[in-house]
Amino acid sequence: MKPILKAAAVTIAGAAAAGLSALPASAATSHDGPGDADAVFVQTDNPAGNTIVAYTRTASGGLQQSGSYPTGGNGGQTNGSVVDHLSSEGSLAYDRQAGLLYAVNAGSNTITVFRVRGDQLFRTQVLSSGGQFPVSITFHGSQVFVLNAWGGASIAGFLQVGGFLIPVPAWTRDLGLGTSSSTIFTGTPGQVGFTPDGSQLVVTTKNATDSVDVFADGLFGPSAEPTVTSLPGTIPFGFTFDAYGHLALVETGAGAVATFAIARDGTLTQLGSAATGQAATCWVTVAPEGTLYASNAGSATESTLITQPGGAITQVGTTPTDAGTTDAVVSSDGQYLYVQAGAAGNVDAFRIGAGGTLTQTGSVTVPGAVGGEGIAAS
Repeated sequence: MKPILKAAAVTIAGAAAAGLSALPASAATSHDGPGDADAVFVQTDNPAGNTIVAYTRTASGGLQQSGSYPTGGNGGQTNGSVVDHLSSEGSLAYDRQAGLLYAVNAGSNTITVFRVRGDQLFRTQVLSSGGQFPVSITFHGSQVFVLNAWGGASIAGFLQVGGFLIPVPAWTRDLGLGTSSSTIFTGTPGQVGFTPDGSQLVVTTKNATDSVDVFADGLFGPSAEPTVTSLPGTIPFGFTFDAYGHLALVETGAGAVATFAIARDGTLTQLGSAATGQAATCWVTVAPEGTLYASNAGSATESTLITQPGGAITQVGTTPTDAGTTDAVVSSDGQYLYVQAGAAGNVDAFRIGAGGTLTQTGSVTVPGAVGGEGIAAS
């Protein structure tokens, strides 16, 4: 048996026993599968106690609170941040296939695992993030990686077995950014995420080094060193992948969303770029049919963009939101966009129309979520 899998086999029984003890009997016997309810999960990132607030989607696409679930850890705040305390994208990740929700607890240096049953959450694990101040988390298959923003910054890897995470120390990679609790929020790394096929792991460094780091990834974890593409002055922040598999990267310093091809060796080649004309463009998400939505924290707007097979990208609209526009998510059916607005801790709901147009259908104030980041939809 391979060393990594052997370690998982040795420890999984204990982890499973500990996790199952946290599940009420109704969760273990429920016939409700993950995604049976049209749910939206919002992370408060409150330093006094991080919480996931669950909402059910109404007939009009608005949100109605259905529950509140402490993560067992504390939120955190990067130095100088106002509406985006983690200064990152992807701090809450929903694995629909496994029925698991992953949350980071930046103030506690931990991550939390929830089992998802419709719009209900059942906390099963709270474990070390393997570093300091976790801000972003991602998964592909049985691999899970978290981005730690302080202590020089690092990524730490976990193996998901039977719904429980097993730390794999051999998968930890130091990023060497020199970050600490005194680092200003623009100087911490922004996001970690897999390419669509899971063969590469992408990390943005914002203006710590103005680069995108790409690790080759396989059965035994990431490559020892990343391929680094330097993008001077751009402040690479949030990213997603468009309908054609291109990296769609927010360049905050340039106020633009740019598309890139990622080669097998991890090098990036720019294909297109579209200026948003807005202030503090930092986050981007994608609808199932391929429309991109970029959040502009300084302008309180959401930009709508479309891409072409060759990588060309065009902005086609701008929609007002509440103040402090940050992370966003599209419902799995592609009908609604939910946008966090950190100034007051709101989530704004929009119906997606033809051509990606947005019509607001409601807004809720999430308890204790001023400056909070992290949103996921079933």
